[in-house]
Amino acid sequence: MKDNELLEILKEHNQEHIYKAYQKLDEAGKAKLGAQIERIDWSIVDMAKKDELAQERGKLEPLSAVEISEINAKRPEYENAGLDAIRKSKVGAVLLAGGQGTRLGSDGPKGKYNIGITKDVFIFERLIANLFEVTDKAGCFVPLYIMTSDKNNDETIEFFEEKNYFGYPKDFVKFFKQEMAPSVDFDGKLYMETPDSLSLSPNGNGGWFYSMVKTGIIDDVKKRGVEWLNIFAVDNVLQRIADPVFVGATINSGCVSGAKVVKKADPQEKIGVLCLEDGKPSIVEYYEMTEEIINSRQPNGELSYNFGVILNYLFRVDKLEEILSRQMPVHIVEKKIPYIDENGALIKPEEPNGYKFELLVLDMIHLLDNCLSFEVVRDYEFAPIKNKTGVDSVESARELLKKNGVEL
Repeated sequence: MKDNELLEILKEHNQEHIYKAYQKLDEAGKAKLGAQIERIDWSIVDMAKKDELAQERGKLEPLSAVEISEINAKRPEYENAGLDAIRKSKVGAVLLAGGQGTRLGSDGPKGKYNIGITKDVFIFERLIANLFEVTDKAGCFVPLYIMTSDKNNDETIEFFEEKNYFGYPKDFVKFFKQEMAPSVDFDGKLYMETPDSLSLSPNGNGGWFYSMVKTGIIDDVKKRGVEWLNIFAVDNVLQRIADPVFVGATINSGCVSGAKVVKKADPQEKIGVLCLEDGKPSIVEYYEMTEEIINSRQPNGELSYNFGVILNYLFRVDKLEEILSRQMPVHIVEKKIPYIDENGALIKPEEPNGYKFELLVLDMIHLLDNCLSFEVVRDYEFAPIKNKTGVDSVESARELLKKNGVEL
């Protein structure tokens, strides 16, 4: 892109300050920054206008789940159906690992974080161990697709190579990068991260399937005959991956997707809730809930919106391809965004100073026709690591791992 073309684009979107930074760069720096500007989806950036922040929801209603007692009663049936699908190579797993361990005090990929006490136990290592529990029972391996980001792709791959993939066969592990999105201040002005780079961050976990298609990884999915993809988060170290009971229950239900859920610990728990929106399954994030939704109760005293998602979903691949061309909702989230000012000084704000734009995997649920809500035992399958200490932390995850017999 020529300089005058770049300037016109930036003027059109009221971002001339970026051009001033651009003019100070050498040719390599200009090429890098120019390429980033070319890839910007301006329709998303323009959403930062104050009057466009509210995201309207349809009519919300509670949605029940297949609860643990019912699952246990049919466990052999579900497990056999799931193991059959796994043995026929119909099931793949997608690890969403594009984030950094910043909140844990680490600059590297979150999955590299060491949660061990007396020995090294890395988050990635625990997830692979969880997957082995299924593959050992099935007698075959499940393809594992790992979504990284521009920030951590090389380091993640190097780590897996260094650790010999924690014993998992390399031929069954594929890496792909997710798209990045720019960050803006409260007036919609793009932030700079370094003199030759915009402030970019992974665009949320909802762009995973689009990224699989764009990077060509979907070709591997089809070559292997995979019909179902189990999506899971890097930060839940008790995650059951390609769980045959979950897979079998979803297949037997006739649904095109499934979501693992837990009963909320309390009304204020920061967890998205599975419900109905305009008659279709949907998920409302905790920060989108009204006080009425949060505190609504059924006649038996239980919360009406009681089942929280744990970011473990199962999707039929052919149905994902059908919705690929549809516009997913963009979530605009206030964040503390480090940036460089016009003098090149690095500023690390102590309070939120702008917006990041995220696509969320949970929105895919509402784009599909149906979803099996599948309850799991919290202490057996939900140990998220969001913080270093306190709630949903390294400390709490360690206690739950030990409760489940994992040596740390």
